[in-house]
Amino acid sequence: MRSIITALLCTIFLAFQAQAAVIRGHVIAWETGEVLTGATITVTGTGFKTVSALDGSFILKQVPAGSYTVSISMVGYATLTREITVDETGSGLVDVALQPAHTRLENITIRAGRDKNNDAGARNIERTASQVMNVVSAKAIEVSPDMTVANVVQRVSGVSVERNSNGDGQYAILRGMDKRYNYTLVNGVKIPSPDNKYRYVPLDIFPSDMIDRLEVYKALTPAMEGDAVGGAINMVMKEAPSHKMIHANIAGSYSELFMNRDFTGFKPGSVNSQSPYELHGSNYSANSSDFSAATTTYTNKRPLPGLIGGLALGNRFLNNKLGVLVAGSYQNTYRGSNSLFMGSETVDTLKGVKLTSQENRRISEQQLRYGIHARVDYALNARNHFSWYNAFMNLTNNQVRDEVSTSFASGYDPQKGNAQLTYSTRARKTVQHIYNSTLQGDHTLTNKLSLNWSAVYSKASSEQPDNTTVSLDGLQQNFVQTRTTVQNSGTSHRWEHNNDRDWAGYLNLTWLQPVGQLPVEWKLGGLYRDKHRDNFYNSYQFVPSYIQQYGKDFTEYNQIQWNVQNPQGSVASGLTYSASEKTSAGYLQFKVMAKQLEVTGGVRAEHTDQGYAMKYPIGEDAPVGSQQYTDWLPSLHFKYMPFAKTNIRASYFRSVNRPGFAEINPAPVVGDEYTERGDPKLKHAVADNFDLRYELYPHAAEQLMAGIFYKHIKDPIEYTLQQMAHNIYYMPGNFGNANNYGAELDWTIFFNKIGIKANYTYTHSRITSSKSKRIRDSSTNGSLQTITVPQTRPLYGQSAHVANISLLYKDVQHGWNAQLSANYTGKRINTVAQFVDNDIWQRGFVQLDASAEKTICKHWVVFAKANNLLNTPLTLFVNNVTAQNAGAPNQDLSNKTLIRRDYYQRFYIAGVRYTF
Repeated sequence: MRSIITALLCTIFLAFQAQAAVIRGHVIAWETGEVLTGATITVTGTGFKTVSALDGSFILKQVPAGSYTVSISMVGYATLTREITVDETGSGLVDVALQPAHTRLENITIRAGRDKNNDAGARNIERTASQVMNVVSAKAIEVSPDMTVANVVQRVSGVSVERNSNGDGQYAILRGMDKRYNYTLVNGVKIPSPDNKYRYVPLDIFPSDMIDRLEVYKALTPAMEGDAVGGAINMVMKEAPSHKMIHANIAGSYSELFMNRDFTGFKPGSVNSQSPYELHGSNYSANSSDFSAATTTYTNKRPLPGLIGGLALGNRFLNNKLGVLVAGSYQNTYRGSNSLFMGSETVDTLKGVKLTSQENRRISEQQLRYGIHARVDYALNARNHFSWYNAFMNLTNNQVRDEVSTSFASGYDPQKGNAQLTYSTRARKTVQHIYNSTLQGDHTLTNKLSLNWSAVYSKASSEQPDNTTVSLDGLQQNFVQTRTTVQNSGTSHRWEHNNDRDWAGYLNLTWLQPVGQLPVEWKLGGLYRDKHRDNFYNSYQFVPSYIQQYGKDFTEYNQIQWNVQNPQGSVASGLTYSASEKTSAGYLQFKVMAKQLEVTGGVRAEHTDQGYAMKYPIGEDAPVGSQQYTDWLPSLHFKYMPFAKTNIRASYFRSVNRPGFAEINPAPVVGDEYTERGDPKLKHAVADNFDLRYELYPHAAEQLMAGIFYKHIKDPIEYTLQQMAHNIYYMPGNFGNANNYGAELDWTIFFNKIGIKANYTYTHSRITSSKSKRIRDSSTNGSLQTITVPQTRPLYGQSAHVANISLLYKDVQHGWNAQLSANYTGKRINTVAQFVDNDIWQRGFVQLDASAEKTICKHWVVFAKANNLLNTPLTLFVNNVTAQNAGAPNQDLSNKTLIRRDYYQRFYIAGVRYTF
């Protein structure tokens, strides 16, 4: 009986195998031969249907033998049908190449080519570019775990980020070059910075869902502005689509940090936007009633979930001549950190850093980030196109920093739990704005001559109204901490605001004129920019009206009675100034195009006229200062294409880095950690940059890149702790020459539904600067003497090792898209110390993030994102130990002295997206 059943089952199985087979194949683009992901394959008249995978492949199983019509379709491409016969012995093969769709309207032809918003489009931009660059597509950004541009850019090879107080990325470091050595563009136009001292733009102000793609230029052509040594970041914003488009998303967010503790907040809407000095004039004597209690009235509770949303609307009108897009983004999130900070001092360098206190900090921060941008483009005719772009970005941080400091001086007994304490609470509202308006025109004058121009107005601003710090004395006895009395000093209210305004004009003329038999594209153009900046700083110091005890005279900070110590306020000359900069530039560029070789080169000249004027100088030696200089910046880029999908690049360019406005202002400024000042004699840096890179693009979204780079920097600008007139200042300086070189490897590959994106960058840099060293002088009975010695170290902010790896899963047929991303940033210098061997380093770390989304019907997608899954802390240390710190708490790093450790906890987002 068993043998009969077995024979029957085998017969059925063989019959089934004989009657059914598979249809498999690949879908590629007809023009380029690159694979297409997401094409729909339908067997007409049957229920068999699928979509092409990440590598362009598809498979239809259990297809009965017979003849069929197979239809292959994809948005932007003409639908293709193919007759196929599936026999009983195997499978049918359908390899197809789709051609772009065409639409002709009046005298204008619109051609639906490659979508630049997906990974295939990003790889094509990289492949066809004249210089070394990397591109992140809008689709890659959408499915990534990242919500801001700063977090997105860290996924690019050779890029690391400097993080803000809640652990999110804020500034980009390209190829080991600090944020100061890079610039930021919006649609190819440089934007000003809202920072009150420097030029670099905080990338966390830009929501990631507002951009079409992110371009990272690692080499500059003559047509590009020349003040980037590390590179330039270009945010290409969403453009008007070729058809009606609606894109919307809404989500909630929560930080795991506030599952374990309360969020401390205040009412930012009640904060006085102007100081008494600004409201009533410089002769007004303020009293305590002039100051709002909003920044000393705190609430402690678990926050509501954050709200995140975005909306983009676009369409074309007037027979497709007029395109309009309006997009907005809103993010209201609650973030923070729990931090440990060790106070330190250096007396004798032979004994190393001595720890003097321990500060436990709890930061609670409400981030309100929103942006809106609109773009209108109009085709007057086939030869003349105009566009007008406007964008406004806002980032408001309402932060409370609660700090308890334990002194290691008199009365400190860790065994009995006794110590002197200081309680300090700071309430700070920071509002940053960036506005840009750009009018552009593209004109085809003749078949060989074209012209494009841009007229730009930009403004960036920042304000911190009524930044308030309140300090109390405290006591710890038997491990119990209590507040005691109000401190006689350390309590202040201060106002800061600044704005940076740009007027700029760009003009570029392109001429197609061959040389001999070689086609050559000639470009001639330039720019002029008039920049003006105003800074204002005003502070008031407070003393208690009488000795007030916590629990007796007050229980809330807004109950403390104050007297104003300086009724007319203090206007710091270091942050109250005006500055201007006029930049004019011209360039000549050529591009020679042969069958297998493309050469782009030329020269750029840039003239800089930069100056400052203190508005309220107080005994300053240089209340007014200026600098003028002209730089000639040659560049040459070779792209050799031995095969259709292979590039070999070699390039050279010279670039500069200009001082920031506050960096040439010598007046001291009291910061959170150090007193800062500038140097009016600070020189701008000049760098010679070399690149060599091999590129392979096996399929549309795949790539293999391997390259090396070298940078020689003259007069690099680095910040160090320096002693001047018995005071220690954190200030910029030029330190001879520096060298920076390294290697990059970038690899993306797909296996049907699985993809791997990985990159690794090694960077090595060296710079020699002078350091102080205190020694015992035997000729003076062993007294301490300070000498100066040279010390060689890496550049500030440079990590030797930076790596990313992302595991991707994409099932188009069932609507699944998932990503697991890990980022590694090696150790780097966080602060350059005044004394030899005392630099503060940031420990290397791994950050793990994840995201997933599911299409639930044609237009709807649900998604979730999770950041910092490993709860990786920021850890700072001095790379040595000393016996004088024996017994100091929290010193758990082997052969290192812990200086700081910040924990940010995990952050979760879940929402829904609609696309039409």
